[in-house]
Amino acid sequence: MIERIWSGKSPLYLLLLPLSWLYGLVSTLIRYSYKTGLKKSWRASVPVVVVGNLTAGGNGKTPVVIWLVETLQQHGFRVGVVSRGYGGRAEHYPLLLTEATPTTQAGDEPVLIFQRTGAPVAVSPVRSDAVKALLGANELDVIITDDGLQHYALQRDIEIVVIDGVRRFGNGHWLPAGPVRERESRLRSVDAVITNGGTARPGELAMFLQPGKAINLVTGEQCDASALKNVVAIAGIGHPPRFFSTLKQLGINVQKEVAFSDHQAYTSGQLSAVKAPGQVLLMTEKDAVKCRSFAQPDWWYLPVDAKIEGDQAEKLLQKIAELILQKMH
Repeated sequence: MIERIWSGKSPLYLLLLPLSWLYGLVSTLIRYSYKTGLKKSWRASVPVVVVGNLTAGGNGKTPVVIWLVETLQQHGFRVGVVSRGYGGRAEHYPLLLTEATPTTQAGDEPVLIFQRTGAPVAVSPVRSDAVKALLGANELDVIITDDGLQHYALQRDIEIVVIDGVRRFGNGHWLPAGPVRERESRLRSVDAVITNGGTARPGELAMFLQPGKAINLVTGEQCDASALKNVVAIAGIGHPPRFFSTLKQLGINVQKEVAFSDHQAYTSGQLSAVKAPGQVLLMTEKDAVKCRSFAQPDWWYLPVDAKIEGDQAEKLLQKIAELILQKMH
């Protein structure tokens, strides 16, 4: 239902417009208060790069963070990541992730980023506290913040916005009548706009998600996803249809699709119940990090990598590298 409202296909958004205007007023006042110095923001000793979005729902932001971290690591830079840690509840904040940190404490996306990149990761509702914890425990050259475009209490040097190239800004209204956190005009003040799928507009960086081989949660065995038979697909991400569409493009004969809410906490019984004996469970990597401790032998996940190429991508990376080198000297 919410997708229909936000896409403009349902007139029910009209009932939510008063709340939407209130959201817009409050968010505008918050941004203005930091811009004018009425509220104080904090600046880190190293460059901070924010990867965020203007809309609610999955836009492919986490794959962009992973791409950015891995690319900067390949250039020899020491990268740390901070996150709000949605879906997790820690006993104390800031929380520095270790190999033993569960998603119930840190959230699924921070654990995924930590496992994929090996970069130090810290989570906290107060992003500056997470940055301070990272810098106190590690020698770092740059901080990437996963989400947090609207978290103006933390000063940033580079702002990157990720857009869903198909849905873009829906009906264009603020939450809850639409999916928008900030108006589209905000794009004029950011350093880069990355468009995931669909058609990138002039000035935007085109991105697509490239799936890898399917990986077994228990054994780590890898195979072409198309080789899996009798598949039941599940996705607990911001926009599950994107995952199901990817499986169709790979030629996988999916017998059942099950969409869960974003940051869904799973149980063994819950997932075992969605499939019949002899069927294989295939999920996103974000789901997999929450299921490793109770995974069954016929559970698989499909990792994806962000592919962002071309001159504009090189210019963005060069701009970040130059900032880092300036701070070093």
